[in-house]
Amino acid sequence: MANKIHPSATLGAQVQLGEGNEIGPGCVIEDGVVIGSGNKLWMNVYVGPGTTLGHENQIHMGAVVGHQPQDLGFSGAATYTKIGDRNTIREYVTIHRGTKEGSATVIGNENYLMANAHVAHNCEIGHHVILVNLASLTGYCIIQDQAFISGIVGLHQFTRIGRLAMISALSAVNKDVPPFMLCGGRPAVVQGLNVVGLRRAGIGPAVREEIKRAYRLLYREGLNVPHALEAIQRDCKSPEALSIVEFITASKRGICAGINADDEEAGGESLLPKKILRETKSE
Repeated sequence: MANKIHPSATLGAQVQLGEGNEIGPGCVIEDGVVIGSGNKLWMNVYVGPGTTLGHENQIHMGAVVGHQPQDLGFSGAATYTKIGDRNTIREYVTIHRGTKEGSATVIGNENYLMANAHVAHNCEIGHHVILVNLASLTGYCIIQDQAFISGIVGLHQFTRIGRLAMISALSAVNKDVPPFMLCGGRPAVVQGLNVVGLRRAGIGPAVREEIKRAYRLLYREGLNVPHALEAIQRDCKSPEALSIVEFITASKRGICAGINADDEEAGGESLLPKKILRETKSE
């Protein structure tokens, strides 16, 4: 199938195109970009050098993919942006390439990045991740599969968000968020489990109970983190529950604290209604 390229689009030297791509008016594709098949670039999309784009992606108006990183240490060396298949990148999303020579920003498959979201240099995003409007990832953040980052959320550099974790809107996250957790606030704290996300992901009742047990050991039993991890390994057998241990063991920044009764009674800041916090506490 032939590519459809608007006459006003600009393609640099040695751009490689698959089949069936649509490149709209005003798009700029820099030298050496590699684009697979079945992609649609709406009008005024910019794709920077060193970018590899897979198949069947949708990139909407004004998006910037693979531009220079916002890093004072960037020397102009060759760096990369690698994007997989079937991603939706909405209006005015910005995705910056790696900053150190040979490094890359990497985005997997079937992610949904809503308008004005930002992915900084050297971030790694897995599969089926959602970034809501104005969600902002600073450098070297890692977002695991099926995580949900709500609107106007800011992440500190090197922060990791675990699989199926959900971050509430307006949050500021400065430590790692373990898999399956519901987290929010300024600074963000773990406030419960992403119960709806677990069900929608098809995780069965028995495994959900193990994940709930792991959550309680980590955040509700008064154990320090090493003792909680030992208890989770002792009491839980599912790969999902044990992935929480693996995630925390690999953490360099430490994990977000949990909300406690004192915070709630003192009227401490939280982005969840009190009713939800009480229900979480009583589980």
